[in-house]
Amino acid sequence: MDLKPHEYLKDGPVLYTTKEIIEDYRLAYRSRQVSLIGRKEVLTGKAKFGIFGGGKEIPQIAMAKVFRAGDIRSGYYRDQTFAFASDMSTIHQFFAQLYAHPDVEADPFSGGRQMNAHFGTRVLNEDGSWKDLSQELYSSADSAPTASQMTRMVGLVQASALYRKNKNLSTYTHFSKHGNEVVFGTIGNASCAEGQFWEAINAMGVIQGPLIMSIWDDDYGISVPNEFQHTKNNLFEMLSGFQRNEQQRGYEIFQVKAWDYVRLIQVYREAAKLARDEHIPCIIHVDEVTQPQGHSTSGSHERYKSEERLAWEKEWDCLAQLRTYLLDKGYATEEELLAWEKEDRIAVRKIKNEAWGAFINPIKSEAAELMDMLSQLAEATGTQALLENLVDELRRSLEPNRRELMAVSHKALIALRDKSHPFIEQLKDWRKTKFQDGEERYNTFLYSEGQESPFTVQEVRPQYPAEPEMVPGFDILNRAFDVYFDRDPLVVAFGEDVGQLGDVNQGMAGLQKKYGKDRIMDTGIRENTIMGQAIGLAMRGFRPIGEIQYLDYFIYGLQPLSDDLATLRYRTSNGQKAPAIIRTRGHRLEGIWHAGSPMGMLIHALRGMHVCVPRNMTQAAGFYNTLLQGDDPAVVVEVLNGYRLKEPLPSNIGTYCVPLGQPEVLRAGTDVTLVTYGACCRIALAAANQLASLGIEVEVIDVQTLLPFDINHDIVRSLAKTNRLLCLDEDVPGGASAFMMQQILEEQGGYELLDSAPVSHTSQAHRPAFGDDGDYWSKPQVESVVEAVYEIMQEADPQAFPDIF
Repeated sequence: MDLKPHEYLKDGPVLYTTKEIIEDYRLAYRSRQVSLIGRKEVLTGKAKFGIFGGGKEIPQIAMAKVFRAGDIRSGYYRDQTFAFASDMSTIHQFFAQLYAHPDVEADPFSGGRQMNAHFGTRVLNEDGSWKDLSQELYSSADSAPTASQMTRMVGLVQASALYRKNKNLSTYTHFSKHGNEVVFGTIGNASCAEGQFWEAINAMGVIQGPLIMSIWDDDYGISVPNEFQHTKNNLFEMLSGFQRNEQQRGYEIFQVKAWDYVRLIQVYREAAKLARDEHIPCIIHVDEVTQPQGHSTSGSHERYKSEERLAWEKEWDCLAQLRTYLLDKGYATEEELLAWEKEDRIAVRKIKNEAWGAFINPIKSEAAELMDMLSQLAEATGTQALLENLVDELRRSLEPNRRELMAVSHKALIALRDKSHPFIEQLKDWRKTKFQDGEERYNTFLYSEGQESPFTVQEVRPQYPAEPEMVPGFDILNRAFDVYFDRDPLVVAFGEDVGQLGDVNQGMAGLQKKYGKDRIMDTGIRENTIMGQAIGLAMRGFRPIGEIQYLDYFIYGLQPLSDDLATLRYRTSNGQKAPAIIRTRGHRLEGIWHAGSPMGMLIHALRGMHVCVPRNMTQAAGFYNTLLQGDDPAVVVEVLNGYRLKEPLPSNIGTYCVPLGQPEVLRAGTDVTLVTYGACCRIALAAANQLASLGIEVEVIDVQTLLPFDINHDIVRSLAKTNRLLCLDEDVPGGASAFMMQQILEEQGGYELLDSAPVSHTSQAHRPAFGDDGDYWSKPQVESVVEAVYEIMQEADPQAFPDIF
């Protein structure tokens, strides 16, 4: 074969050899076959859904040529060819994920937990510790919501910038090689209409780190053409304002055709040099992309594309154009291409069959086990008519799944409910074992299960001298943060007004001056990408504290936390982690947009994160210490009106740790158990003191964390003493108080201990009105808590507690 170099750049380096271009074409062809065959696997019922990267093969091969160990991908579900070309995925693994194979050896990206083409390389050891990221081909785990890869990209890019700038990080070579790693972002043109895209592009343009942002532009977003997506129907023109010049920093922006093999290689080489060597972020707009199979297996593009468009796509398909290029240049003959294509079609089908066999054969073996047991039971118990139908049901299922096995065994046990035989116990044991296997496949790794879990951090209680100094709450936080930044150079903090001002409540006052602008950083008003910074930095070894200034603004940043951060460890089956801490403050301030306490929203949207609700700054500082020693993500909600309140200064500031999921009894009592958290603790204690004068002793319990919630079931022990329960908080009715009640009554079995109906005492359903009077009629007050508790006791003993309100 001719190995002569071809297509030189202007300055001399060889773009490719004949051998290389033929290998590239064959890889692209195999990837296209994966798409075509994968679609058929869905349409014939072997897979539930399929989404593929056809039409993007050649650009992605060009991109893979400049991808190095230590680089990081943050992309989306069209990047299969890049995954194959960069060795981050095999075709076998791709099909395994398509079939939802629940073994990480087969589907290392998600262990069967994510739909196909959602890549995420395994960068953790089995114990949950980091591998050497500088040697890994690192694909941050894909998240399906459109443009969600953009937010974390901000932190991934900033990590390289910080590793290069901060000389104190030079020893952390297992995370970075002096910041030389490039982040490879990918996105489709339609998703560029999302706000996350523009917010992230703006943020990364400010940060100036090593980024190559590829946009695959096929003119459509499912059926919606670009004219309805982008101003002027021109994404490249919209982006042109970000182009750098001699006076201003910005992006280097390229535009290249998806079918132009030579120019694609040139562009990616130039972009990689700028990004890797000079930390200049680059955007590559790849246009004239085709999508041969339409958006996904859920629809056909023939429904919305004209005949002219379909004909154009067939002619200018990047694979067809590269094939023509090979022939025109004389690099291959038609006979050679036909032979290679046949060979590659056979190879892909063989791999597909192997992947399917590896997935289905263990299930078929389990089905055979079940059918044998049912046949034996039918004969042994005289229930042939009942059980043989179930056996036939399984036998007719040529491609069974484990869900069917569980349903059939369930029906069998119902049919045998009046029978007694040892084989029945065998069936029960078999079903329990299979159910437990499923639990381990699908219900593990929501949180860390290794030695770095925050649950392994030992509690250290605050210690005080005989006459402790009384200081404002913000001072306690400030002193604690000083210790945390001093002991670990990977701890960074950022947010609106966090740097120079030291946050609006002075918890980090003076720390930027002490530790530098690369440790305590100001950001723009962009909550979504502040969360992305935290996620991306944590995915590269940093211990970030990202701040959302007020709890009311949390909704701006909720999507990346809910869809990306909270699910990360779970959806990768312990393959990746991002121990980011999100700091915010809220509760008792007044006004519709400055007084919300949407804790129910947080705890239901953020399963996979811990939610800490400290009642004061001493507790908050202890939570930060615990979380920084663990490897789970978390939210800490500080009490907004507590920064100026005086607290005793612990003598062991910065070393004490508050455990997660362990409530604290703030006041002992025998009549009613009052469960609350955060700012409501002071309300509850004041109400309890007033109730004591009425002969009612209330036990006030601060849950301290909502996620996890009372892991040792301490609250139900209080309920065993009082037999009455009131849950108090500032959320809307049915919010966090309903969650607490469900945990206490259902999870802990507290309903058996009640002598009175449980009560939740919450804010009104509307958002709080402004001013003192608006607050009084919108949120729980001392008086309203007293009346609520008194009403419980009055119902129990009306003679002892006559009507006084």
